[in-house]
Amino acid sequence: MFDYIIVGAGSAGCVLANRLTEDSQTTVLLIEAGGPDQKQEIHIPIAFSKLYKTPYDWAFYTEEDPNTANRKLYWPRGKMLGGCSSINAMIYIRGNRYDYDTWRSLGNPGWSFDELLPYFKKSENQEHGSSEFHGQGGPLNVSDLRYTNPLSGAFIAACQEMGYTLNKDFNGAQQDGIGFYQVTQKKGKRHSVADAYLKPATQRPNLTVLTNCQVARVLFEENQACGVLYRNNGRLEEAKAAREVILCGGAINSPQLLLLSGIGPASQLKTMNITVVANLPGVGQNLQDHPAAGVLTASTQPVSLDKVENPRNLINYLLFQKGPFTSNVAEAGGFVRTQPDLPAPDLQFHFAPVIYLEHGFKKLEGYGYTIGPTLINPQSRGSISLRSKDPFEPPLIRANYLSSDTDLQVLLKGLKLARQIAQAKAFEPYRGVELMPGPDAQSDEALYDHIRQTIETLYHPAGTCKMGTDEMAVVDPQLRVRGVTGLRVVDASIMPTVTRGNTNAPTIMIAEKAADMIKTANQAKVAGAQVA
Repeated sequence: MFDYIIVGAGSAGCVLANRLTEDSQTTVLLIEAGGPDQKQEIHIPIAFSKLYKTPYDWAFYTEEDPNTANRKLYWPRGKMLGGCSSINAMIYIRGNRYDYDTWRSLGNPGWSFDELLPYFKKSENQEHGSSEFHGQGGPLNVSDLRYTNPLSGAFIAACQEMGYTLNKDFNGAQQDGIGFYQVTQKKGKRHSVADAYLKPATQRPNLTVLTNCQVARVLFEENQACGVLYRNNGRLEEAKAAREVILCGGAINSPQLLLLSGIGPASQLKTMNITVVANLPGVGQNLQDHPAAGVLTASTQPVSLDKVENPRNLINYLLFQKGPFTSNVAEAGGFVRTQPDLPAPDLQFHFAPVIYLEHGFKKLEGYGYTIGPTLINPQSRGSISLRSKDPFEPPLIRANYLSSDTDLQVLLKGLKLARQIAQAKAFEPYRGVELMPGPDAQSDEALYDHIRQTIETLYHPAGTCKMGTDEMAVVDPQLRVRGVTGLRVVDASIMPTVTRGNTNAPTIMIAEKAADMIKTANQAKVAGAQVA
């Protein structure tokens, strides 16, 4: 019997495991479906895409969608200690103040930007030092890139030519502008939540970590969550929780697990012959993601990252943790508004000094660079549902990209802006032919086709167990699952609306806040019992 069982050792689960076991009297079981984070490529920043479609990746696929040329889109998700923080591009972005103030306005007290900033700062060890917006001494190291490619500098200069403001801190007073990204790295190595939070806590006797164990469902006594059923070496085993079960599986696995456990739309559950524990129609709905298209240009100079995998660069990295192997690939970018009256940016640029196509799997000859406009305020909504009641079969993912015409229009504007940036004077020393969409794609219709045929995830699914008080809310503002007791969801799935930007830092913040709420709730319960 443990006090808490945490399902998923990703960006939220590792944070909770650390924070809840700070009290030596509190026992925690952390269960992870994947294995340890021992593979060398996990820790070498530039190598993250080499983990795709390996045992360290859930390697999900969406259903075919006519809006995206009937393609099944590949969605990598981390399946190891550290979760997606062990497989991502390490960009440290918190989102926009307006995102969190919107959460608050939707009926979630305590979730405004000013109320959440202390949790961002608490998690952070900002190498530039502490300030109004930044913390130092927290578990997660945030640093500048040790290496930046000359093409990334050209991108920033090109954007400035177009009138965009240089922004040296996207997580400061202003998000708008262009610049180099900061990253979750420490001394030239990836600094995942497994490194930052979990490994320091594994020395505590009150924390138990199980790897290669996948949870099949949550166990209930009436409507009280009391444990989980999980697969370990081919056998199903049970673990019991005295206080709470906390789901930290992310926007795909958490709603799937709720559905398998009898929590979700009653009609869907009955179709699967799953006993209904709580009829929550919002489980698996409200799926949001940041889709991206791209403008790819050939480089006339051999300076890109396309051919950096050579013995010299590897030795430089292994001996000194310097050089191109410390690149996160998406080195630069920024945030822009496609209309001046918008309350916050609706478009993010990711610049990669490499030909980045189909998640790096498709290779083109030569050298090049990619400007990737990314939709960060999507209006389209998708869903997660069960393919079957088999807990070890992946769920149905309907991304539903571009179902809103607004989304298509914003991406069209993004492509046109990316082309203008690529034609700026700063790129003259490098600019070759446009590889994609290509010189023949000039009309809006041709660009629409390019978007539909090439759009991909930017790896930020969210919203499928949304927080709120309306009938489609899955969790309340304390992240407790509605209709039952002893069960919370703590991960990006609770976002009512996806944040503007990369979602790793917000997920860590959510877990920091959740840890405090869980501790406070337990203290109140203990105090009440003592009074009684």
